[in-house]
Amino acid sequence: MKGGNNMGKLYAISGVTGMTGNELVRQILVEGSNDHILGFDNFYASSIETVSDHINDERFEFFEYNLNNKKEMQDFENRVKAIASNYEEVIYINCAAVVHTEHFYHVYETFETNVEGMNDFLQQAIRVGAHKYINCSTSEVYSMNSWNENGGVKENDYLTLSVAEHSQRTSYATGKLLTEFFIKDAVDAGKIKGCSIRFANVYSKDERYPKHIIPFIINSFLDNGKVILLENSRKNRRTFLNNFDSCSAVLALVSTDAALDGTVYNVATDEEISIIDLAKLCALKMGIKKPIIEFSGYRESDPERRLLSTEKIRTKTSWVPVIGLDKGLDDCIANYLQNK
Repeated sequence: MKGGNNMGKLYAISGVTGMTGNELVRQILVEGSNDHILGFDNFYASSIETVSDHINDERFEFFEYNLNNKKEMQDFENRVKAIASNYEEVIYINCAAVVHTEHFYHVYETFETNVEGMNDFLQQAIRVGAHKYINCSTSEVYSMNSWNENGGVKENDYLTLSVAEHSQRTSYATGKLLTEFFIKDAVDAGKIKGCSIRFANVYSKDERYPKHIIPFIINSFLDNGKVILLENSRKNRRTFLNNFDSCSAVLALVSTDAALDGTVYNVATDEEISIIDLAKLCALKMGIKKPIIEFSGYRESDPERRLLSTEKIRTKTSWVPVIGLDKGLDDCIANYLQNK
């Protein structure tokens, strides 16, 4: 049996090969760590390659399971129960989700995974006696009220949601918002400690999902010599969060019991950039002096800005982002070119 009487922590992670999940594996299983990870993924928008550096690590057990498959989730629960007593804490982290904007319009698929799947995983955590549960939510919940001029939108600001008549992409935001209520209810009832995290746009040098904006821009320049953006990109501005920093935020909250009060934490940077300037910056870093940028299509109810205040998590924990966009893009481009 893997996992000895070392009294480290046992992590149960859904979506473990995704952007946040795979980096969590690296940050948890540092050299000398007595922690252990049980992780699963169905490769919805990832592959086993993202955890290839730890796949043979005896501290990491990977299962090709689907969050929505009842039998597979029962098997996973049984494995957690079998070794939980060997560890001082059992920590559940839900990273699994239907991702990318085009899939947000698939309402039933989004609901099944992001809402029902999350709650099933939470109830499993409660049944096995887990100590903590981290719910990965999204800054999409801010919808049309996703910025202000006073340091960014805060967790307790009122929300202004788009409705289905404007855009069914809001199914993702409303689903994630509902999961925040699930964890708040469980914590208030004394069943578990936990919180939700509203991430900004997360990116990774290892990401290959072609529809996310940073790999889309880089791959478009590499493959076609140009990039075609939505008309919205002429005005839209975003902040981008490296997955190293998204994961360090998760672990900062895990290690701060006072922060696990069922509430919500924004995790982002304050480096705001327009999408068109992002494309120009990528081109510059790729040595393209006169990039060809074209525009086609328009997305309804797409907020022009998304700027989050991170005062709350910085106050409650020691977390700060350490990888700026400039270095993050350098790493992405170098890695993409190496593996092209």
